[in-house]
Amino acid sequence: MDAAEAVAARIRRLRVARVWGEVTAIRAGLVIVGGLGRRASIGDRVSLGDGALFGEIVALGADQAEVLPEGAADGLSVGAPAELLFAPAIATSDAWVGRIVDPFGRPLDGRPLAPGRTERGFQTPPPPAAGRNRLGGRLGTGLAVFDTLLPLVRGQRIGLFAGSGVGKSTLLSALARGVEADVVVIAMVGERGRELREFVETTLGPEGMARAVVVAATSDQPPLIRRRCAWAAMAVAEHFRDQGRHVLFLADSITRFAEAHREIALASGEAPSYRGFPPSTSQTIMSLAERSGPGPEGSGDITAIFSVLVAGSDMEEPVADILRGVLDGHVVLDRKIAERGRFPAVDVLRSVSRSLPHAASAAENALIGRARAAMGAYAESELMIRAGLYAQGSDPVLDEAVRLYPGLDSFVTRTAQGTDDSFRLLAAALESGRRAAPAASGSPPRL
Repeated sequence: MDAAEAVAARIRRLRVARVWGEVTAIRAGLVIVGGLGRRASIGDRVSLGDGALFGEIVALGADQAEVLPEGAADGLSVGAPAELLFAPAIATSDAWVGRIVDPFGRPLDGRPLAPGRTERGFQTPPPPAAGRNRLGGRLGTGLAVFDTLLPLVRGQRIGLFAGSGVGKSTLLSALARGVEADVVVIAMVGERGRELREFVETTLGPEGMARAVVVAATSDQPPLIRRRCAWAAMAVAEHFRDQGRHVLFLADSITRFAEAHREIALASGEAPSYRGFPPSTSQTIMSLAERSGPGPEGSGDITAIFSVLVAGSDMEEPVADILRGVLDGHVVLDRKIAERGRFPAVDVLRSVSRSLPHAASAAENALIGRARAAMGAYAESELMIRAGLYAQGSDPVLDEAVRLYPGLDSFVTRTAQGTDDSFRLLAAALESGRRAAPAASGSPPRL
């Protein structure tokens, strides 16, 4: 977009009329505004006082609006002016690739950034269910375990479930660099402020940033901004999808998105129900997830990876339970695996990709089945094996699982140059265990 188009876009956004009200009461974190009449709607933005404080309308009455401020209301007084700014929107352009923006599309990297030509709402409906593309072909990720045992296909949506400090952000950055996509959109919801620059410059790196748009709202920002961060990032992804591009969408994390929504919902009077989360939490999470996935016919697709913080690896906690039910697979990162130095700390047996078996050939599915069977047999008897209570030769299947385990455990850490290379590594891991087996009178059954 040239300078003239940027000026034209700003002119189109000028308001021909301004609607004013005034603050009539301030209580329990809410600002009551009167005088906006019937022009105000739920979700509209309001400028309070001298314009330094903004808020969002969360409840409406016949003659007043309840506004949740986006910051501290210190210094705001009854009678202060309030201007109705109507529903916020975001205008994305191709120039945003390689940039860091806030949930309103303002640059955070110190360089000017012009808005796009067309505004898009933060909460748009998903594509019609009957008119969507089908899931596409398998995507290379650069990580052998995701190319084979947990494949990712175009338009798939998966969840990444992990506790804090288990390598979640590092894995997301590896996928941002390695997954085949035209554009990568990253939503950093409620991250620590010091981590933004480190993630962009070090963890993601110039290679990953060259095709990425990062939308960030740090942990110190109010819940309205943190919740809007995920919506804004999805709107950016939809902009590129509608151009026919394949978009990789990474959200870190949906847990913080849900927590921000909980704060807003409780402030607006919604009662907590499911472990402190209000009833609208399910719909809010599922609406966001449904906007990703295969696009409508003639457009591109959004392949999405949603991270979820699970305290104590509790997969039944509300956010994890809600999200797992609407996605096309989930990957569990285990703290015990991370503590012994393995990256990525994927618990393969607790993870699943619903793109299988269709994403792999018959021969590839056979390799995946043999690997999972061996890993499952070893996991069932791991305590007995490590305690020295297992005697070799008592169970041929377990004998082979014990021989295969070191190679398979090492395989999960491998990087690869495409899916063919990944399956070659998996086959080598299975065969290396067999070659290491001691001579015996009979051959053990193949897994």
